Amino acid sequence: MSQEKTGSTRRDFLLRTISLAPAVAIGGSGIGSLALAAEAQAKQSNVPAAPQQAKDYQPTWFTREEYAFLQAAAARLIPADERGPGALEAGVPEYIDRQMNTPYATGNNWYMQGPFDADADPALGYQLPLVPQQIYRLGLADADDYATAQHGKVFAELSASQQDALLQAFESGSAEFKQLPAKVFFSYLLQNTREGFFSDPVHGGNQGMVGWTLIGFPGARADFMDWVERGEQYPFPPVSIRGERA
Repeated sequence: MSQEKTGSTRRDFLLRTISLAPAVAIGGSGIGSLALAAEAQAKQSNVPAAPQQAKDYQPTWFTREEYAFLQAAAARLIPADERGPGALEAGVPEYIDRQMNTPYATGNNWYMQGPFDADADPALGYQLPLVPQQIYRLGLADADDYATAQHGKVFAELSASQQDALLQAFESGSAEFKQLPAKVFFSYLLQNTREGFFSDPVHGGNQGMVGWTLIGFPGARADFMDWVERGEQYPFPPVSIRGERA
């Protein structure tokens, strides 16, 4: 599969899962109609988006090498294409770095007492004695070690096709990590990348509101209920919490 087709397929999958999830969660309510309109907007938009680069940012929690991995992975998980900037250009690595300095990353609200059973039924939920900070620190080290063992270079220095193959190995669990399961690391990386791409820009990601523009989401507008039942594209650009407009 070519890199171009892989990127397009990945973004199409992202659009389907993001736009359909709200409709499933809230059923036949008016907001569900808005979600379906967002899906239609994603399918019919053929207008090329303006190119964009993420603003300059120096990580405060990740090391330079770890941050280079995040930047490279973000560029492959949600790649830029003719429909707009991807996760890298939207500042997703900045979003993830900022998240590492929050109670979420230290598991402040998690139950972290034993027993722990990594082989337990997935229906029982998360079973490792690791919080997100530890998952990233150990996972990034293992991922680069695995990349070096496979290709003689760390992940950020590999070609796009090599990076794609490694990410697929992490996702499937076929890559053997030394300190935690590769699938656990990948699941957090993918989930946080999605969150950063669609978060309010105040959190560092979704810069230029490119994620919201992609799916036709109005953002933090005070009122858009007049459009909820129409099932058509919302005509106004998204607005951030700080009042920025796309």
